[in-house]
Amino acid sequence: MTTPLSDTPRLLPLGDSAWTVEFARHIDPAIHGRVMALDALVDEARRHDPLFAGIVDTVPTFRSLTVHYRPGTDPLLLGERLLALAGNAEASPLGGRHWLLPACFDAEFAPDLSVVAERHGTTEADVIQTLCQTPFRVYMIGFMPGFPYMGGLPASLHTPRLSTPRKAVPARSIAIAGEMCAVYPWQSPGGWNLLGQTPIDLFVAQDNPPALLASGDFVHWQAVDRREYAEIEQALSSGELHRQHFLHGGSA
Repeated sequence: MTTPLSDTPRLLPLGDSAWTVEFARHIDPAIHGRVMALDALVDEARRHDPLFAGIVDTVPTFRSLTVHYRPGTDPLLLGERLLALAGNAEASPLGGRHWLLPACFDAEFAPDLSVVAERHGTTEADVIQTLCQTPFRVYMIGFMPGFPYMGGLPASLHTPRLSTPRKAVPARSIAIAGEMCAVYPWQSPGGWNLLGQTPIDLFVAQDNPPALLASGDFVHWQAVDRREYAEIEQALSSGELHRQHFLHGGSA
C-alpha cells in the first residue's frame, strides 16, 4: 500500500515488520518538523491505542519516519492509521532540546581548519566564529550509534568531503561535509573535514539513553581552549560533571 507521489505523505513498506512514512524527497527544516511531529503523535498513541501498542521502535530521519512493529500487529490497519496521523502532523521547528556543547579548535584537533578557511577565502578565526554562532539542527542519528547529522551549516562553509578519506578519525571530532556538521562518537574511518573536537562522549552505553543527541535537538558550539577542554574531559571522566549539564532549554 503506497500513496501516489504528491504533496501528501507516502506510505512505504520496509520488510514485513515496518512502515516508512515519507513526507518529501528533499531536506528542509519544515519537513523535518513534520517528521518529529508525527513521531510525537505515534508516541502518544502507543500509550492508549492497542493497535499502536505493537510498535517497538520509531526512527526519524531527514524526511521520513520509520515505524517498526511486532508480529501480530495488523499492518494494513496500522499503515492507514499512520497516514491519518501524518496528515495531522504540523511542524514544530523549535520543539527539541537545546545543547550548548564545548568545542576546542586547537590545531591538534582541527587538521582541516586551515584548508577550509583558505578554500572559502576567510580566516580560521572567522570559521570558528561562524560555527559557534550557528544553531545546528539534529536531523537524524546514523552511520554509527550516536553519530548526529546536523543541518544548518551556512552556505559560506559548504565544503565537499575529502577526496581520500582518513583511515582513522579521532573520537569526538567535529566535522563538516557538504551542508552538514557532525561529530564522530568513536574512532573510525571517515572523509569529513575535521575542524575541532568536543570533550563530551556522544555515546555512553551505560547512560539512558546512551546517545547524547536525538533527532530534533539543537546544538550550539561554545569555543574552549585546550586547558578548559582537559578540565571538562577530566570532570566528565571522574563523574564530577554529567553530560546533561550541557543541556540548555527545551525538554530534558
